[in-house]
Amino acid sequence: MRNLLLLLMILLYSAGHAQVFYADPLAHTFSIVARDPQTGEMGVAVQSHWFSVGSVVSWAEAGVGAIATQSFVNPALGQKGLKLLREGFTAQKVLDSLIGLDEGRDVRQFAVLDAKGNTAVWTGSKCIPDAGDYHEANFSVQANLMLNKEVWPAMAKAFRETNGQLAERMIAALEAGQAAGGDIRGKQSAAILIVKGTATGNLWEDREMDLRVEDNPDPIKELKRLVQLHRAYELMNKGDEATEKNDMAGAMRSYGKAEMLYPENPEMKFWHAVTMVNNGLVRESLPLFKEVFAADSNWAVLLPRLRGVGALNCTDETEKLILKQASR
Repeated sequence: MRNLLLLLMILLYSAGHAQVFYADPLAHTFSIVARDPQTGEMGVAVQSHWFSVGSVVSWAEAGVGAIATQSFVNPALGQKGLKLLREGFTAQKVLDSLIGLDEGRDVRQFAVLDAKGNTAVWTGSKCIPDAGDYHEANFSVQANLMLNKEVWPAMAKAFRETNGQLAERMIAALEAGQAAGGDIRGKQSAAILIVKGTATGNLWEDREMDLRVEDNPDPIKELKRLVQLHRAYELMNKGDEATEKNDMAGAMRSYGKAEMLYPENPEMKFWHAVTMVNNGLVRESLPLFKEVFAADSNWAVLLPRLRGVGALNCTDETEKLILKQASR
């Protein structure tokens, strides 16, 4: 498929330009760059019938902005675009500066969002139809090689009308684009990248979410599942932090909420049950331990080790009572 598309582009352009386009990776796709004006969070969400689309299309930096570079991708546009945003350029000035110097501009799609919510987008005249874009304050949607022209308007409508956090709104835009027709070739990969509105200086704190589905028959559905799983593990992390501070009540609340988001995960049940024991709720913990031990007996092997490092506060008698659940 790649060779056929490259041949098509070479036939469309002069021999002098063919070498420029041949070196560029393909990412025919639909995407959204967006900002939450309440939190300042910014991000990119994308889906394509191409392997690992998120590794080339999505660029974002806390306190700076978000960029999507696609069609015949020039990854340098992402890196250079963030640098210019960091220097104080507006979204439109970044786009004008970089596209103006790009010899392959006719086959590019390039969307820029700055930290103030300004957006700018470019769709080259030779992007494979159907191709187009729409942008307004705080978001831009763009698509190329689509089944029809309904994809990007559907994405914009879904983003505007969906309530909730930024990730859920961007996923809704992808779902709407797919429902309207999506990539004419089908589905393969998807990704979402979200950063904070204000930089802390710590990359691990600045990146709120960075999830990729590299190869899947239904990548948006899988990405949506991963977003929910991410939310559950965020709560698990909060539970761990509360445990470190000896806030057992807070830990139990966080672990309990995580378990509700991802009830089929035995580890979340395990730590919830451990925290219940540490809060004196031994009897209430036993059904959870029973489920966990039934799923994997190694959790029963792990339990006594927790006492040795002070992560489980109980008597020998209580430990034996809990471990009895493994034999039932």
